[in-house]
Amino acid sequence: MEDILRVGVITKTHGIRGEVKVFPTTDDPKRFKKLKEVLIDTGKERRKMEVQSCRFQKNLVIIKFKGIDNINDVEQYRQCDLYVSRKNAVKLGPNENFIVDLIGLKVVLDDGTEFGTLTDVMQTGANDVYIVKTLDGKEVLLPAIPECILDVDLDTEQVTIHLMKGLVD
Repeated sequence: MEDILRVGVITKTHGIRGEVKVFPTTDDPKRFKKLKEVLIDTGKERRKMEVQSCRFQKNLVIIKFKGIDNINDVEQYRQCDLYVSRKNAVKLGPNENFIVDLIGLKVVLDDGTEFGTLTDVMQTGANDVYIVKTLDGKEVLLPAIPECILDVDLDTEQVTIHLMKGLVD
């Protein structure tokens, strides 16, 4: 499991006082209100920054970092990813997982037969869709609903599924 989780990408600066616009990559952009510190991945290092303030503008989050007070100091962080440590991540509810923890899990059928590997998760709004590469190299889309996804076990790194009719040719 990853120790850090990506929560956004700095798209550009905002104004001249050192604020940045962030495109959130988290399910709940409101989480930024409670965020105290982030890690900025500059490509060379991950720099810890304290969040001074946060507000929302359309689908973006405007963040001001403590100690950065002009556009010249923040310009270098354009297009950089923002991360939080796992301990600072939002608390998950029952049957919820971080997508990063699901990628690469072995997928087995409810009878124990190995089916493939979970390669990605697509967020559609209604429910997530698990993208699975089967043992024969095909890509199958599985709705993340209780009738299809029976169990996700991060300890054994395995997802147990019920293959509903019509999901595979």
